[in-house]
Amino acid sequence: MSAKPRYIILLGPPASGKGTQAARLREILGLPHVASGDLFRENLKNETPLGRRAKEYMDRGELVPDDVTIAMVMERLSQPDCAGGALLDGFPRTIAQAQALDRALAERGQQVGAVPYIAVPDDVLVERVSGRRLCRLCGASYHVRFNPPQQPGRCDHDGGKLYQRDDDLPETVRTRLQVYWEQTSPLIDYYRQQGVLVTVNGDQSIDAVTTDLREALGRP
Repeated sequence: MSAKPRYIILLGPPASGKGTQAARLREILGLPHVASGDLFRENLKNETPLGRRAKEYMDRGELVPDDVTIAMVMERLSQPDCAGGALLDGFPRTIAQAQALDRALAERGQQVGAVPYIAVPDDVLVERVSGRRLCRLCGASYHVRFNPPQQPGRCDHDGGKLYQRDDDLPETVRTRLQVYWEQTSPLIDYYRQQGVLVTVNGDQSIDAVTTDLREALGRP
Protein backbone atom coordinates (compact mmCIF):
# COMPACT_ATOMS: atom_id res chain seq x y z
CA MET A 1 0.00 0.00 0.00
CA SER A 2 1.25 3.49 -0.79
CA ALA A 3 2.29 5.83 2.01
CA LYS A 4 -0.64 8.13 1.25
CA PRO A 5 -3.76 7.08 3.20
CA ARG A 6 -6.45 5.45 1.11
CA TYR A 7 -10.03 6.21 2.03
CA ILE A 8 -12.69 4.00 0.45
CA ILE A 9 -16.45 4.50 0.82
CA LEU A 10 -18.67 1.46 0.30
CA LEU A 11 -22.13 2.28 -1.08
CA GLY A 12 -25.13 0.02 -1.52
CA PRO A 13 -28.84 -0.12 -0.69
CA PRO A 14 -30.26 -2.16 2.21
CA ALA A 15 -29.73 -5.93 1.72
CA SER A 16 -27.13 -5.37 -1.02
CA GLY A 17 -24.59 -7.38 0.99
CA LYS A 18 -22.58 -4.32 1.93
CA GLY A 19 -21.82 -5.53 5.45
CA THR A 20 -20.62 -8.93 4.25
CA GLN A 21 -18.40 -7.37 1.60
CA ALA A 22 -17.06 -4.75 4.00
CA ALA A 23 -15.81 -7.53 6.30
CA ARG A 24 -14.08 -9.22 3.37
CA LEU A 25 -12.58 -6.02 2.00
CA ARG A 26 -11.18 -5.23 5.43
CA GLU A 27 -9.07 -8.37 5.22
CA ILE A 28 -8.19 -7.99 1.54
CA LEU A 29 -7.15 -4.35 1.74
CA GLY A 30 -5.72 -4.40 5.25
CA LEU A 31 -7.79 -1.35 6.16
CA PRO A 32 -9.91 -0.86 9.28
CA HIS A 33 -13.67 -1.03 8.76
CA VAL A 34 -15.19 2.21 10.06
CA ALA A 35 -18.97 1.82 10.36
CA SER A 36 -20.94 4.89 11.38
CA GLY A 37 -23.39 2.83 13.46
CA ASP A 38 -20.53 1.38 15.50
CA LEU A 39 -19.09 4.86 16.05
CA PHE A 40 -22.36 6.14 17.46
CA ARG A 41 -22.76 3.14 19.76
CA GLU A 42 -19.18 3.41 21.04
CA ASN A 43 -19.41 7.15 21.69
CA LEU A 44 -22.76 6.79 23.45
CA LYS A 45 -21.61 3.82 25.51
CA ASN A 46 -18.34 5.49 26.54
CA GLU A 47 -20.10 8.82 27.16
CA THR A 48 -17.52 10.76 25.19
CA PRO A 49 -18.05 14.51 24.69
CA LEU A 50 -19.32 13.79 21.17
CA GLY A 51 -21.48 10.97 22.47
CA ARG A 52 -23.06 13.27 25.05
CA ARG A 53 -23.73 15.90 22.38
CA ALA A 54 -25.35 13.30 20.13
CA LYS A 55 -27.46 11.99 23.02
CA GLU A 56 -28.86 15.46 23.69
CA TYR A 57 -30.32 15.59 20.19
CA MET A 58 -31.46 11.96 20.26
CA ASP A 59 -33.24 12.46 23.62
CA ARG A 60 -35.17 15.33 22.05
CA GLY A 61 -36.09 13.12 19.10
CA GLU A 62 -33.99 15.23 16.74
CA LEU A 63 -31.49 14.18 14.09
CA VAL A 64 -27.85 14.38 15.13
CA PRO A 65 -26.30 17.32 13.20
CA ASP A 66 -23.78 16.55 10.48
CA ASP A 67 -21.00 18.39 12.31
CA VAL A 68 -21.26 15.97 15.25
CA THR A 69 -21.23 12.94 12.96
CA ILE A 70 -18.31 14.32 10.95
CA ALA A 71 -16.38 14.98 14.15
CA MET A 72 -16.90 11.35 15.23
CA VAL A 73 -15.70 10.07 11.86
CA MET A 74 -12.65 12.33 11.71
CA GLU A 75 -11.70 11.49 15.30
CA ARG A 76 -11.81 7.80 14.35
CA LEU A 77 -9.76 8.40 11.19
CA SER A 78 -7.10 10.17 13.26
CA GLN A 79 -6.36 7.02 15.27
CA PRO A 80 -3.15 5.10 14.54
CA ASP A 81 -4.80 2.09 12.87
CA CYS A 82 -6.25 4.43 10.21
CA ALA A 83 -2.86 5.89 9.28
CA GLY A 84 -2.93 3.93 6.02
CA GLY A 85 -6.58 4.74 5.28
CA ALA A 86 -9.96 3.23 6.10
CA LEU A 87 -13.03 1.57 4.65
CA LEU A 88 -16.06 3.75 5.43
CA ASP A 89 -19.46 2.07 5.71
CA GLY A 90 -22.74 3.87 6.41
CA PHE A 91 -21.20 7.30 6.02
CA PRO A 92 -21.66 9.65 4.27
CA ARG A 93 -25.42 9.26 3.77
CA THR A 94 -26.14 12.63 2.15
CA ILE A 95 -24.47 15.08 -0.22
CA ALA A 96 -23.97 17.52 2.66
CA GLN A 97 -22.11 14.86 4.64
CA ALA A 98 -20.02 13.93 1.61
CA GLN A 99 -19.02 17.54 1.06
CA ALA A 100 -18.18 17.95 4.74
CA LEU A 101 -16.04 14.82 4.61
CA ASP A 102 -14.24 16.11 1.51
CA ARG A 103 -13.47 19.40 3.28
CA ALA A 104 -12.25 17.66 6.44
CA LEU A 105 -9.97 15.34 4.46
CA ALA A 106 -8.73 18.21 2.27
CA GLU A 107 -7.58 20.05 5.41
CA ARG A 108 -5.23 17.10 5.94
CA GLY A 109 -4.16 17.02 2.30
CA GLN A 110 -6.18 13.83 1.79
CA GLN A 111 -9.17 12.72 -0.28
CA VAL A 112 -11.55 9.85 -1.00
CA GLY A 113 -9.74 7.40 -3.28
CA ALA A 114 -12.50 5.05 -4.43
CA VAL A 115 -16.23 4.50 -3.95
CA PRO A 116 -17.41 0.97 -4.80
CA TYR A 117 -21.16 0.85 -5.34
CA ILE A 118 -22.88 -2.55 -5.04
CA ALA A 119 -25.83 -2.33 -7.45
CA VAL A 120 -28.81 -4.65 -6.96
CA PRO A 121 -32.30 -4.33 -8.54
CA ASP A 122 -35.05 -3.36 -6.10
CA ASP A 123 -37.12 -6.49 -6.74
CA VAL A 124 -34.12 -8.65 -5.83
CA LEU A 125 -33.57 -6.67 -2.63
CA VAL A 126 -37.22 -7.07 -1.64
CA GLU A 127 -36.99 -10.82 -2.20
CA ARG A 128 -33.80 -11.08 -0.16
CA VAL A 129 -35.25 -9.30 2.85
CA SER A 130 -38.87 -10.47 2.76
CA GLY A 131 -37.76 -14.10 2.56
CA ARG A 132 -36.01 -13.96 5.94
CA ARG A 133 -37.41 -16.06 8.77
CA LEU A 134 -36.22 -16.19 12.39
CA CYS A 135 -36.63 -18.81 15.09
CA ARG A 136 -38.66 -17.57 18.06
CA LEU A 137 -36.62 -19.73 20.47
CA CYS A 138 -32.98 -19.38 19.45
CA GLY A 139 -33.03 -16.57 16.87
CA ALA A 140 -31.51 -18.69 14.10
CA SER A 141 -31.95 -17.11 10.67
CA TYR A 142 -33.32 -18.77 7.53
CA HIS A 143 -34.47 -17.75 4.09
CA VAL A 144 -37.41 -19.33 2.31
CA ARG A 145 -35.44 -19.56 -0.92
CA PHE A 146 -31.72 -19.29 -0.21
CA ASN A 147 -31.49 -21.06 3.16
CA PRO A 148 -34.75 -22.92 3.90
CA PRO A 149 -35.21 -25.05 7.03
CA GLN A 150 -35.45 -28.81 6.67
CA GLN A 151 -39.06 -28.68 7.90
CA PRO A 152 -41.09 -25.71 6.61
CA GLY A 153 -41.79 -23.19 9.37
CA ARG A 154 -39.62 -24.95 11.97
CA CYS A 155 -36.07 -24.38 13.17
CA ASP A 156 -33.54 -27.12 12.39
CA HIS A 157 -31.90 -26.70 15.82
CA ASP A 158 -34.76 -26.74 18.31
CA GLY A 159 -37.98 -27.05 16.32
CA GLY A 160 -38.97 -23.52 17.25
CA LYS A 161 -41.57 -21.76 15.13
CA LEU A 162 -40.17 -19.44 12.47
CA TYR A 163 -41.59 -15.96 12.01
CA GLN A 164 -41.15 -12.91 9.81
CA ARG A 165 -40.19 -9.59 11.40
CA ASP A 166 -42.38 -6.59 10.62
CA ASP A 167 -39.25 -4.86 9.26
CA ASP A 168 -38.93 -7.66 6.71
CA LEU A 169 -42.42 -7.34 5.25
CA PRO A 170 -42.33 -6.45 1.53
CA GLU A 171 -44.10 -3.12 2.00
CA THR A 172 -41.69 -2.13 4.79
CA VAL A 173 -38.69 -3.05 2.66
CA ARG A 174 -39.99 -0.95 -0.23
CA THR A 175 -40.40 2.01 2.11
CA ARG A 176 -36.80 1.64 3.30
CA LEU A 177 -35.63 1.49 -0.29
CA GLN A 178 -37.60 4.60 -1.16
CA VAL A 179 -35.90 6.47 1.68
CA TYR A 180 -32.53 5.19 0.48
CA TRP A 181 -33.07 6.34 -3.10
CA GLU A 182 -34.30 9.75 -1.97
CA GLN A 183 -31.58 10.46 0.59
CA THR A 184 -28.53 8.42 -0.30
CA SER A 185 -28.59 7.56 -4.00
CA PRO A 186 -27.56 11.14 -5.01
CA LEU A 187 -24.14 10.14 -3.67
CA ILE A 188 -23.80 7.83 -6.66
CA ASP A 189 -23.83 10.78 -9.07
CA TYR A 190 -21.75 12.89 -6.69
CA TYR A 191 -18.87 10.40 -6.65
CA ARG A 192 -19.31 9.51 -10.32
CA GLN A 193 -18.69 13.16 -11.17
CA GLN A 194 -15.54 13.04 -9.06
CA GLY A 195 -14.34 10.05 -11.06
CA VAL A 196 -14.00 7.73 -8.06
CA LEU A 197 -17.18 5.63 -8.38
CA VAL A 198 -16.84 1.97 -9.40
CA THR A 199 -20.06 0.01 -9.91
CA VAL A 200 -20.19 -3.70 -9.13
CA ASN A 201 -23.06 -6.09 -9.91
CA GLY A 202 -24.42 -7.23 -6.55
CA ASP A 203 -26.95 -9.63 -8.07
CA GLN A 204 -24.58 -12.59 -8.07
CA SER A 205 -22.92 -14.89 -5.56
CA ILE A 206 -21.09 -13.42 -2.56
CA ASP A 207 -17.76 -14.73 -3.85
CA ALA A 208 -18.37 -13.26 -7.32
CA VAL A 209 -19.15 -9.85 -5.83
CA THR A 210 -15.96 -10.03 -3.76
CA THR A 211 -13.94 -10.90 -6.86
CA ASP A 212 -15.39 -7.97 -8.79
CA LEU A 213 -14.72 -5.61 -5.89
CA ARG A 214 -11.11 -6.77 -5.66
CA GLU A 215 -10.60 -6.15 -9.34
CA ALA A 216 -12.33 -2.76 -9.21
CA LEU A 217 -10.05 -1.70 -6.36
CA GLY A 218 -6.90 -2.99 -8.03
CA ARG A 219 -6.51 -6.08 -5.86
CA PRO A 220 -6.95 -9.07 -8.24
